[in-house]
Amino acid sequence: MPSDKHIIGILFAVLMVVISSCTPTQQAAAVPVGYTGELAHPKNVILLIGDGMGLPQITGAMYMNDNKTIFEQFKNIGFHKTQSADNLVTDSAAGATAFASGVKTYNGAVGVNAKKEPVPTLLELAEEKHMATGLVATSSITHATPGAFIGHVASRQDMDGIALGFIDSDIDIFIGGGMDYFARRKADDRDLVAELKAKGYQISNFFDDGDIGRLNIKSGHNIGYFTANAEPLPYSEGRDYLVPATKKALSFLDKRSENGFFIMIEGSQIDWGGHANDANYVVTELHEFEKVIAAALDYAAKDGNTLVIVTADHETGGFAVQPGSKLNDIQVAFTTKSHTALMIPVFAMGPGAEAFRGIYENTAIFDKIKAALKLGE
Repeated sequence: MPSDKHIIGILFAVLMVVISSCTPTQQAAAVPVGYTGELAHPKNVILLIGDGMGLPQITGAMYMNDNKTIFEQFKNIGFHKTQSADNLVTDSAAGATAFASGVKTYNGAVGVNAKKEPVPTLLELAEEKHMATGLVATSSITHATPGAFIGHVASRQDMDGIALGFIDSDIDIFIGGGMDYFARRKADDRDLVAELKAKGYQISNFFDDGDIGRLNIKSGHNIGYFTANAEPLPYSEGRDYLVPATKKALSFLDKRSENGFFIMIEGSQIDWGGHANDANYVVTELHEFEKVIAAALDYAAKDGNTLVIVTADHETGGFAVQPGSKLNDIQVAFTTKSHTALMIPVFAMGPGAEAFRGIYENTAIFDKIKAALKLGE
């Protein structure tokens, strides 16, 4: 008969096997330190990404808005570490792939791991669960951030390749620029707009079909709406579709599937203002993005079963509010025209929002959303 010590040894060994077999998702989805409740599971998730938006940009936009910001409404706040697999300073492609697929990859990679192997995305996992899905951006819809949720290419420059992801997907609605990568491709002579229409999509664009306000979301078809041939204009030069596009997309997805929906909405050009070292560009883009956050929170409050997450992939420009600044008249300096390695804030509201407290890797955004929606189960 085995001794007590032998039995304890066996139990300890079994325990170690169980612990070591826990997946990263299971570990990352654990209840945060200090939280004693049980995490709820939402029906829907709205992931809002302000590209290039760090705490300095949020601060500057707040001081340029009478010291008020939509971010004050959030009670569950954390930070994520942004480094990629090959660089302490990530780019948008690697950062978005971390969010979309839960892997650290090299800068420039879209939907592939460090070995250039395709990795499943949140959008694809949501589709497998028969959820409705959407992407909205103020860049081309094939740009690095939206592209990482639907494409699988070795280089972010391969936007023709990213566009093919929309053919392979059953995404319910997408809105953004980049029609050239579908209709006037350099990689081949395929007409992806015609192919999407053949799949049953309602495809329209700003030039031929008018403003986003005229977009018919009651047709019953999957929807694609192009806002530009390549990259849309900045907000300060007349682009104003992100707020109405967000409202239309949420209204469309609301009854699209009894299993709920997942949508990623990006304020893309906050980043571009940082690269240009243009404080007004950054602030005006962020003020528009705050209106998008407000629209998402309004939808979530009425729905009662939607988790809203707001974050960024990285900070851009080394933005800093300088001495001599006054309320609504800030003086800004930049340290770089590239990205920085700052940790990035994460704001969450809705069922399961407590999971986003603390400090964690950017890949944990994927893990936490996957666990919240019970994807891949």
